[in-house]
Amino acid sequence: MIKYIEKRDGRVVPFNKDSIIKSISLAVDKVANKENKTLNNQISEKITSDVIKLLESEHIDSIIKVADIYDLVVKDLIENGYFRISEEYIMNRNERDRIRNSNTRLMKEIEEITFEESDDVDIKRENANINGDTSMGMMLHYGSIVSKAFCKDNILKLDHSCVHENGDIHIHDMDFFSMGTLTCCQIDLDKLFKDGFSTGHGFLREPNDIMSYGALAAIAIQSNQNDQHGGQSIPFFDYNLSKGVAKTFKKFYIINIYKALKLYEGIGNIEYIKDIISNLEKQNFKLKINRSKIYINKEKEVLKEKFNIDEETAKNIQEFAYEEALKETDRQTYQSMEGFIHNLNTMHSRAGAQVPFSSINFGTDTSEEGRMVSKNLLLSLEKGLGNGETPIFPILIFKVKEGINLNPGDPNYDLFKLSCRVSAKRLFPNFSFIDAPFNAKFYKPDNPETEVTYMGCRTRVLGNLCGDEVVSGRGNISFTTINLPRLGIKHGIVNNKKVDIDGFFKDLDQKIDLVIDQLLDRMIIQGNKKVKNFPFLMGQGIWLGSDNLLPEDKLSEVIKQGTLTIGFIGLAECLVGLVGKHHGENKYSQELGLKIVTYMRNRMDEASKKYGLNFSLIGTPAEGLSGRFTAIDKKLYGEIKGITDRDYYTNSFHVPVYYKISAFDKISIEAPYHALTNGGHITYVEVDGDPTNNLEAFETIIRAMKELGIGYGSINHPVDRDPICGYTGIINGDICPACGRNESQVRFERIRRITGYLVGTIDRFNNAKRAEVRDRVKHT
Repeated sequence: MIKYIEKRDGRVVPFNKDSIIKSISLAVDKVANKENKTLNNQISEKITSDVIKLLESEHIDSIIKVADIYDLVVKDLIENGYFRISEEYIMNRNERDRIRNSNTRLMKEIEEITFEESDDVDIKRENANINGDTSMGMMLHYGSIVSKAFCKDNILKLDHSCVHENGDIHIHDMDFFSMGTLTCCQIDLDKLFKDGFSTGHGFLREPNDIMSYGALAAIAIQSNQNDQHGGQSIPFFDYNLSKGVAKTFKKFYIINIYKALKLYEGIGNIEYIKDIISNLEKQNFKLKINRSKIYINKEKEVLKEKFNIDEETAKNIQEFAYEEALKETDRQTYQSMEGFIHNLNTMHSRAGAQVPFSSINFGTDTSEEGRMVSKNLLLSLEKGLGNGETPIFPILIFKVKEGINLNPGDPNYDLFKLSCRVSAKRLFPNFSFIDAPFNAKFYKPDNPETEVTYMGCRTRVLGNLCGDEVVSGRGNISFTTINLPRLGIKHGIVNNKKVDIDGFFKDLDQKIDLVIDQLLDRMIIQGNKKVKNFPFLMGQGIWLGSDNLLPEDKLSEVIKQGTLTIGFIGLAECLVGLVGKHHGENKYSQELGLKIVTYMRNRMDEASKKYGLNFSLIGTPAEGLSGRFTAIDKKLYGEIKGITDRDYYTNSFHVPVYYKISAFDKISIEAPYHALTNGGHITYVEVDGDPTNNLEAFETIIRAMKELGIGYGSINHPVDRDPICGYTGIINGDICPACGRNESQVRFERIRRITGYLVGTIDRFNNAKRAEVRDRVKHT
């Protein structure tokens, strides 16, 4: 006989089975009311009887913990097929636990942040871009956990909070929920720089040379990140900064004309020369990096007339000025790009706790100015930081387009080759593919606003029901992820003799409905915020449609330009739960996987039409989430082979990292999902060895991605560095191949990339991602 139980707060009280029956009955009644049907009122007594028998057989004369009873009730309900009752039971218990344990949990987390090292607790490594051991990093974690607790207890609807807590869904960036921030944005530097802008502490005038353009671009990214909880992207960086190159070239050209004239019999007055060139510009003279525009007769005639110079001398002066200006502009553009990269890896935002999460899209501007930007951006990344370190940010994304840069004869083909070389050494750039059918349909030649743009994390924003289908000034509003593996476990062969596909989709439908409701609730909070709450994003007109708003104006109309996104994780584990194999192993599983993701996409399209908003589907970039879902499900369902037997779920629609497969097959399997996930996607392959030794193979993989219909892709490979001698490459074992030293005293830096975008040393990753890195096999 069970005599006593131990409550969650440690108190020991007499056992009373009526409490169990009552709590189960409450769940039974809720299901009956929701489904408008009568359920057997003996279910509660039967389940309670089963649980008591099991407890008495295993815990003779011991004090039973309430948590053990709770787990057994859930397990018994599931095994008997009462899935909806188990969900209601979990929600009821979670609500009571939430009320009871909110303060206790909060204090425990604060204690961990305060007294534990980040190596020892996952909570300080949720975001690899934050150093949880620094004072500002700790302060950011304090604010995060307090804000999450407040949101769960005081802002979210009860059902939204409960399904987040029990692991059915994950509401991303909940710590920013009540603040009403948007996730991310793509910044049009042309618009921002025109006539200058303010960061809130002073006005910055329009830049007049490439050095200023690079510096202000970094400041813009940093300033905008302080208004958002996600990342910042420049959608056509080469086009934007080409104007700074043109201004710089003009300045150097004038100076070198002056130098040449001064050398020629000591004549020359720079102000006079500026007046001459200014007059020429009024006559449609355009000074650009283009010999056919420089060598014009009007300029030559002015030089001959004003300075009494013969034609040959005038031509020599022009040539001298052009060549010198070109070299000096190129050199200064390199310095600007080097400074830009250094700034984004050293300047801090969000209370100084992290460097800006930044993405740069480029590669399609074929003007000499734009090409100079792209070339020097790549060369600066290739060189690395001050001691040769691999930059963590910005995430460079090279836009691939036939006729522009993909094939010999294309004007930017040399930049494509250079981007492959740099990526083989530094992991970036990643590659986006404008010719993918779902991207190409938006593309308009000579209009960079229609060229697909990706955030480094994979977010894609292009189609628009609420305005122009352009990339600038838009981003994701918020997103929430559904736990697909759990649905696979509930309705698949793991717990049923027969797969219940209809039950799976019915359950998925309910989760999608709930998430749509939650996203709309969050949008109301975001829409009620005012321009003054986001002084840079909205106050400086970064976000599309915010230009004419006043500080007290609300944002409900303008934020419609962004996307409301549902994500998913663990398609592979979901399929294992449903039919026993993932989509990399089995053609039927691939067909089922595509059916599931197509269904989710169709639901998003339906929601878009119903609400007139940009609902989209994303393959979730799960950094910390993959471990969270797995831990919850392992506790609930036990260790299930191929599903909960690891510390993480597989990212989005990817073939599992531990599954041995060729690079080509992995790309082929994942490619169809890109067309379905209009909110964002990525495919990456993991290669062994140093890809700089086989650039042809590296390029072949990128071309395969393009041909198979990938929207956004990358190649992962090890990047090791000896901080003493500066060697960068692959270090097998503990001996540097360059200097021969052992790493016993000063450890080597081992840079790795997770989820195709987040780069860093392994020690900054959370436990789930460390496990994923360990499990990865190389794609042949």
